[in-house]
Amino acid sequence: MTSFTDWDIVRNLLLAARWTILLSLVAFFGGTVVTLPLLFMRLLKRKWLSRAVRAYTELFQGTPLLMQLFLAFFGVGMFGIDVAPWTAASVALTLYTSAFLVDIWYGSINALPKGQWEASRCLGLNFGQTLMRVITPQAIRIAIAPTVGFAVQVIKGTALASIIGFIELTKAGTILNNVTYQPFKVFGLVALGYFLMCYPLSRYSQYLEKKFNAAHHH
Repeated sequence: MTSFTDWDIVRNLLLAARWTILLSLVAFFGGTVVTLPLLFMRLLKRKWLSRAVRAYTELFQGTPLLMQLFLAFFGVGMFGIDVAPWTAASVALTLYTSAFLVDIWYGSINALPKGQWEASRCLGLNFGQTLMRVITPQAIRIAIAPTVGFAVQVIKGTALASIIGFIELTKAGTILNNVTYQPFKVFGLVALGYFLMCYPLSRYSQYLEKKFNAAHHH
């Protein structure tokens, strides 16, 4: 057995942390792409469209992410389709992320005074123009703090991708532990890695929330 130095452990964990960050970014940008049409469907206020979006969000919010990862990886495999852990993790986390972002963003738009839609209509703006020019810029300010806060959940969620064999920080920790037999050191460093990724985002989210509330009350 080759002896692992502390630097070897740290280096391997840093390499794996790249995948954690990359998977989080894919989930977030993919989630945004999926969220936008869903959000638009909800804003149209058509009953069947709203119901379809609600069913979608309830499905992904109401089932464990772990199960969604299993289905994306093993479920598709049952149809004879070979899915790479990276693909399965990306798809599952994208869908999971979008289900929460729809609610956060829709809530942010709903938080704005209803009079703004009517006022825009009086000015002769149509639905699309009102949404783009009047509603969206204000809603973004409300949405940014909870969105950044939710990014922390996405980063933590990537740890579950280790279950389907995707080598991110948690999985790398497990592998290194099996080689070094130093669980305290290895998983201490893994925990530190997640802390360094999540803590700044948590603080930033709190800062944005305070800043927005202060601006809101003036």
